[in-house]
Amino acid sequence: MRKPDWPSILTREIEAARGRPFSYGEHDCATWAFDVRHALIGGDNPAEQWRGRYRTEIGCARVMKRLGWESVEAGARALLGEPLASVRLAQRGDIVFADGALGICIGKEAAFVGADGLKGKLLRDCALAWRV
Repeated sequence: MRKPDWPSILTREIEAARGRPFSYGEHDCATWAFDVRHALIGGDNPAEQWRGRYRTEIGCARVMKRLGWESVEAGARALLGEPLASVRLAQRGDIVFADGALGICIGKEAAFVGADGLKGKLLRDCALAWRV
């Protein structure tokens, strides 16, 4: 269950990431998505399983393999279960997947970590979504 003040938490998380550049193992797609999820609901943060354990794309693939995941999507399914029946059911704060990366639904768009900060993508162009 989300915290009562989740909308303001989500806004703060998005603003904090807006200009923060991509960094493998610290501020990449999965780490940021699960950090946002943790901020919204509390509890354990799955990102602690991989935070700081890689600095390159190859290192990321090795860590995923050690965790038993063949891909970012496989990791999301392992941690979050089956996705929603349609990405169109995603609501603000939900985790989404597109083009091999995890992001956060922010309304009609989703935010993804990019080289120079967050990048937007239309929600309808995302492939999968999970409820947070």
